[in-house]
Amino acid sequence: MSSLILAAKPPYPNWRFYPSRDPAPDWVADLVGAFAKASGAIDSRVHTGVSSDQVLAAVRPALVANGYLIEAGKTKADKITRPVLYGENGRTQVAYDVGGFQPEHQVVLEVEAGRGAANNADYRDIIRASLMVDARYLALAMMLDYRGGNQTLKSYEQTRARVDAIYASDRLKLPLGAWVTMRFPADFRPFRGSDQKGKALGGA
Repeated sequence: MSSLILAAKPPYPNWRFYPSRDPAPDWVADLVGAFAKASGAIDSRVHTGVSSDQVLAAVRPALVANGYLIEAGKTKADKITRPVLYGENGRTQVAYDVGGFQPEHQVVLEVEAGRGAANNADYRDIIRASLMVDARYLALAMMLDYRGGNQTLKSYEQTRARVDAIYASDRLKLPLGAWVTMRFPADFRPFRGSDQKGKALGGA
């Protein structure tokens, strides 16, 4: 199983691939390049309150050009849904929405920031990706800092520690072939009273 992590400060973004004993596959360069190209729109050092929707919109053209299906909106037609279980007559019984999916390389893309970073969304993404049909890799993009109220959460560092623990231990075996964890120099400040999803790719 493998993983990847993105962070910023030159170069932008920085990233890490798991397991560390394996070299990163070729598709990682295209994924990282898409975020680097969009840094002017999603870098939270410059922009405040960047949402996951804004991040996905910024990286969408480059990723679509590389074969990714990327969520374009909140309507059913715009969502990217991956099956988990099939029921009667072969119909999908359980499925999960994802930020993006690359069918050829079987990469699930998730972007977390804001409330998503504060509410253990990384755990959810790990488990859901492990259950999806034809999901081999999970690319998980986390912001560097999440600030809410008087608290600052080092969301990337927290996720990295969790992924490190998974790979260091033999107790939890996940079916994913690899992970890409990405971190951005993000300082995400949610608007007070905001009900936005708390998802963002923040080279922020």
